[in-house]
Parts: sequence; structure tokens; C-alpha cells
Amino acid sequence: MSVTRYPVFAQCAPVATRDVPRLKIIDVGANPIDGVPPYRTLLDQNRCSVIGFEPDEAAFSRLQQIKSPHETYHQTAVGDGRQHTLHMCAAGGMTSLLKPNAELLARFHGFSHWGKVLRTVPVPTVTLDSVPGAHPADMLKIDIQGFELEVFKHAPRVLDSLLLVQTEVEFLPLYHNQPLFSEVELFLRSKGFMLHRFWPLKSRTLRPMLINSDIYFGLSQVFDADAIFIPAFDRWASLSAARLASLALLLHDLYGSFDLSYSLLLHIDQRTGGRDAPAYLAALNSVPNAARFETAIEAAPESAS
Repeated sequence: MSVTRYPVFAQCAPVATRDVPRLKIIDVGANPIDGVPPYRTLLDQNRCSVIGFEPDEAAFSRLQQIKSPHETYHQTAVGDGRQHTLHMCAAGGMTSLLKPNAELLARFHGFSHWGKVLRTVPVPTVTLDSVPGAHPADMLKIDIQGFELEVFKHAPRVLDSLLLVQTEVEFLPLYHNQPLFSEVELFLRSKGFMLHRFWPLKSRTLRPMLINSDIYFGLSQVFDADAIFIPAFDRWASLSAARLASLALLLHDLYGSFDLSYSLLLHIDQRTGGRDAPAYLAALNSVPNAARFETAIEAAPESAS
């Protein structure tokens, strides 16, 4: 379902949107190698400010050239506050504070080259909690090639303030001593977050098989993903109406998670006596030749399948 077919959240729920302040987004590993960030639509609407971190000099320079007035970037590595070794790889997207796992990477097309370490650089790291202005924040986007869990562990204040975390996770140890998805999920769950979705879930074809002469084509082996975490359902009651509306906006505009946004608006309406949820549903249904969104009348299902 294409998010861009639908009106932005502010058009779907104008009353709730009035309570949403300018959102603060932290981007750790802001290298623009992957193109437009997911929060670009919010920058375009003048609804957020961004604090970004990127230790790579070339990537940082590029960010400085293309940034908007509401983006601030630091040429700093985020971690546990200690000094580490940055492994500069042939492909910038593989550069990491962890050493690439050459044996594992050799099982997949291209990665032996992309993950080749060209040089190492000693770098100090900072914790997010130590950065002026980072706390409180609304969203954290993080992609630092296997070191994400260390950032979470050493940023309890920032983590506690977040409504949404978008973190890269791996299902295979691409780097030595790398925490995998299960460890990241367990930690974030212990802090009151639940996994919402993968955005997207990617696979790779094991060598030597090649499909359609495309080394990027994935077949069966799950490889990595961006995982979206939000406050667990049992935390919603402790969030203010403005915070619930902020989360609904993020889920709608960034990920097209219309069912979650609708549930959040229902939660707000129950508190305030408002009518944002029906207005939201009507706005979704105003899009021609699109899916029909309805409120189900509960009945006993015939089967669970």
C-alpha cells in the first residue's frame, strides 16, 4: 500500500494535529548513502527538527551541503562514551566500529569486496545522553552497522523519552561480536517497547547461486532489516494525548501504519470526547480507487485461519 496515495496526517486528523509540537528526531549514522530519510516528509511539512551524527568526513560534508535549516549534524561517532576503532570499508555503508566477519560475508555476493577494511581509525564516541539538546526526543533513527545496542544501553534518558525507534538489525553476524535482532528486541522490550514492523525485511541469495544475474536479488535467507519499535500497548495509558497524536502522526506519515494511527486516535477520542478517529477514517476513504477502511462489528470468527 503506497503511503503517498493518502493525505498526510495533518489533513486526516486536523484537530489532533494541533496538539502535536515540532517533533525532534535523532539520526545516528546519518550517511545519505541510502537516499531520502523516512522523515523527509516531516521536514517538508516543517513539522520536525533533526539532530544527526555522522563520523565519516565525506558523508558529513555531503550532509552539510544538502541540509535544511531544521537539520543540525555533528561529525561524531555515537556509542558508549569510550574510544573505539572505526573500520573504514571499501563500501561506506559497511564501515563500522566492529570488525567485519569476512568468513560470513564470503557466503554472499559482493560482501567480500564491500566489507574489505581499507584502514582503521581510532575514534572517540559520545553517548546520546551526553549530547546537549538530544533529550528529550520523539524519534530515533539509527544505522551504525551492528553497534546500535551499545548506543541504547548508554542512553537511558533519551531512550525513555522516545515514541519511536527505527533501528537497523541483522539476523546474521556480519561483524564480529555483533548483537543480532533477538538481542536488540529483548533489550528494547525490557524498556517498554514492542516491535511494530520491519521496514523492509531484506534477504540475500547464498553463493554460488545467482538469480537473473542480479547479486542484490534475495531469495530465502533473511539478512537484515530496519525494525520499527513503538511503546507497548500497556504504556499508552501513561502517554498524554499530545504524545499519542505525535506517535499517530509518525506512524501515518512515515510508514503508512493506518491501523495503529486509527487505534491511537480512538484512544485520544475516548479521553477527550473528540471525533478525530471518524474524521481520520473518512479521510482515508476519500482516496479514489483505494482500499476501503472500515470499523469492524465484532462477531465470533468461523476459524482462526
